[in-house]
Amino acid sequence: MDDSVGAIAPEVESILAAARERTGGSDRVTVDARSLPAAFEQAEAGGRVPLVAEIKPTSPTTDGERTDDPVELAERMVAGGAAALSVLTEPDHFGGSAETLERVRETVDVPVLRKDFILHEAQLDVVEADVVLLIVRFLEAEGTDDLPDLISAARDRGFQVLVETHTEAEVETAVEAGADIVGINNRDLAKLEVDLATFERVSESVPESVTLIAESGIHTPEDVRRMRGAGADALLVGSAIMDHGADTDVTANTRRLTDAETETQT
Repeated sequence: MDDSVGAIAPEVESILAAARERTGGSDRVTVDARSLPAAFEQAEAGGRVPLVAEIKPTSPTTDGERTDDPVELAERMVAGGAAALSVLTEPDHFGGSAETLERVRETVDVPVLRKDFILHEAQLDVVEADVVLLIVRFLEAEGTDDLPDLISAARDRGFQVLVETHTEAEVETAVEAGADIVGINNRDLAKLEVDLATFERVSESVPESVTLIAESGIHTPEDVRRMRGAGADALLVGSAIMDHGADTDVTANTRRLTDAETETQT
């Protein structure tokens, strides 16, 4: 493997460099995970679009910051129909923390994804979550653990694993490594540009047996329907719900997306 991950934006390089410096916890973490696919099925049965709503106080690609209590935000998102939640635990660029995830997971009864940039097995041992994120592009760099080994280590602890991809080749890598939940991120890591056509193109390479999540750039009910029409089993949405820097209704922001398919039937 190369000692870099190829063409990535300086903002992403900074995230990766910070991730290299972070260690894990002192004790091995194990978890009795809430099923993410089952939560998606339950949402579908209830007439809702399966949505993973993300609690993201800030990010390098958005302006402003939400300073609400994360637990209150989580409760509002679930009230709006979110099938699962994503909580940032990356502290340096996203304002996240393991403590926030712990508080959120204790409060809600839906699955909670730990959104972080995990490069080594020890970094799994930070906090209990139902799902952890592994990013193919980051794990292609020299000095990181191999994706198959990390998937196995995560599952041994009870975690489900969301493997994030950006290209057809990365999907192939994920599936060969044993991934059964795959995300396709519409944000290009080199220029940080978002194009929903990325999901439409790359999704064709994903096996039917895989639970498929569309990530980034989903802002409107029309975007929701577009991604679902291209094969998304679920969507991961952050900024469109958080609406950084504005005092907006997080419950309403969530509901307009989870109700996107019923809108067209009424």
